[in-house]
Amino acid sequence: MDLSITVNGIKFPNPFLLGSGPPGTNARVLAKSYDAGWGGAVAKTVSLESSKVINVVPRYGKLRSRTSGEVIGFENIELISDRPIEVWLEEFRHVKKDYPRHVLIASIMEEYNKERWQELTRLVQDTGVDGFELNFSCPHGMTERRMGSEMGEHPDLAEEVTRWVTEVARIPVWAKMTPNITNIKEPALAAVRGGAVGISAINTILSVIGVNLDTLRPMPTVEGYTVPGGYSAQAVKPIALRMVSQLGLGLPKGVSISGIGGIESSHDAIEFLLLGASTVQICTGVMLQGVKMADELQEGLAKFMTDKGFNSVSEIVGKSLPYFSTHMKLVSMMKEAKRHKAGEAARDNEWAQKDITEKTAELTSN
Repeated sequence: MDLSITVNGIKFPNPFLLGSGPPGTNARVLAKSYDAGWGGAVAKTVSLESSKVINVVPRYGKLRSRTSGEVIGFENIELISDRPIEVWLEEFRHVKKDYPRHVLIASIMEEYNKERWQELTRLVQDTGVDGFELNFSCPHGMTERRMGSEMGEHPDLAEEVTRWVTEVARIPVWAKMTPNITNIKEPALAAVRGGAVGISAINTILSVIGVNLDTLRPMPTVEGYTVPGGYSAQAVKPIALRMVSQLGLGLPKGVSISGIGGIESSHDAIEFLLLGASTVQICTGVMLQGVKMADELQEGLAKFMTDKGFNSVSEIVGKSLPYFSTHMKLVSMMKEAKRHKAGEAARDNEWAQKDITEKTAELTSN
């Protein structure tokens, strides 16, 4: 089955992209992802001065299920790439030479300086990459230099910096949004005003993974201390789905969405497509499962399309968006369907008449 989709003029063999981060940290791992069947890759974020990027160890923390031990949440305090831009430029050229039909998106980030952003854009663009993703969303470390989410949290900055890039870019520009904001549509629309043709969402959620009760130190602990980091993995998926749906309903027609957040299976990925994403990106899932998870993603999507009678991936995109409404409208529709007694039978005073777990189950749909 044909799983390809064309987004902003770029043809992706399938909608599954390696998300920016450790899985795309050099040319070798990018090549492995293409060989494994991924539709594209967003390389780890690059900047002009790698010498300013110093990572710490440890920099990851896991949140596990209390019963099974399964990893349900994942925190990182990892920064953008610490490899020199000259190395990256050469590797971008090699990747595009060796894999000319595979999509390579470059994630870029710089300080609040027009000349630096435009210099980085020109340098990377000349390597032959297919598009840009502007990192307005890294939640830790770089914010002290007015980078990452410091820009994504301020729509005026997102619009201005996007315009700097699109003034010199000859390839599609996406802007990656932070979830650490009240209304994700505001910076997204600002980036669109600045010339972005696509929005990636979401990056990680600022978090503290836990506290060690023996040492009393928050985790991950570096020399006895820590900083809040980015939360990912399956626990963030409901938040990501909500924000992607808001973008799906609120962005101008023709602006694409690349959905990110807690995707670990084809089922997860299809949910994002149904809520408006044309492509999906996976980072933590790959870190936990490996690049071979692309097999299940493609098989699951193909089966879903066959079962539901979809002829192309583009037919799936946004298919579930019309089913969002308001609470007042839900009440009205329930009454019109003569189910108003169901609402009346679920009033707050009934919680005292039944066991709380029994009442919870009674009001739960799945």
